Amino acid sequence: MKNQKRELVFLRTFAVAVAVGLFTFVSVAFKNGNPFNQKFGTIDVERINVVEKDGTVKMVITNMEHFPVDGDTINGRNNHDRKKRAGMLFFNEDGIECGGFIYDGAKNEKGHSAGLSLTYDQYDGDQVMQLLSTDVKEDGKRKRYNSLVFNDRNDNESQEMMEKLNAELAAIKDPKLRRKRWKELRKEGYFTGIRRVALGQFYGEQNGLFLFDKKGKPRAKFCIDRNNEVKLIAFDEKGNVVGSWPK
Repeated sequence: MKNQKRELVFLRTFAVAVAVGLFTFVSVAFKNGNPFNQKFGTIDVERINVVEKDGTVKMVITNMEHFPVDGDTINGRNNHDRKKRAGMLFFNEDGIECGGFIYDGAKNEKGHSAGLSLTYDQYDGDQVMQLLSTDVKEDGKRKRYNSLVFNDRNDNESQEMMEKLNAELAAIKDPKLRRKRWKELRKEGYFTGIRRVALGQFYGEQNGLFLFDKKGKPRAKFCIDRNNEVKLIAFDEKGNVVGSWPK
């Protein structure tokens, strides 16, 4: 009988303590505003998944270790086989990756290598617009490439299809046979990403606007070269100069 009274007293005391704790928490939360909209000074975190109410991931913000690669699934889809980098990935309403922001940079035996890329993809495809910056130093020589690039992509390309084709090519060990199969796939309409417009600073200290044809060959450029001279040059399909200013 005494044990029952003790248990009853304990349960009542526990219930009162929980009630007081919940009341205090709710009171403080509503006193500070919306309990679901809290303000923090500093948060240390390795990865954040921004999701909709239905669980669809819309954005991933991550460090290098937790960057999703081949074998990691998001929204039921396998991720690309790529190098781990810190950054962000974007996903559309259908849960398909549609762009991202990545960056890295480190010293190495020959000098250093650094880069940054902000890309936007066509629907269920690869990048059609890219803000790209690279800075490479090897044996005392430094090369910088900073540009905004627009690409053409084939309508037949999809992310899942390209993953299968890349896996097929990777399984071919003979380089000649792999190259042959790649050319066959090109004729079928795959691996057809072509640069069409580029604006920025390119290797060779050229700064300007560069235009490319449907085959990705340079056809015109308006730039300032390494000698600080302004040039407007047009090329034919074989790369021969067909017009220039000043003459």
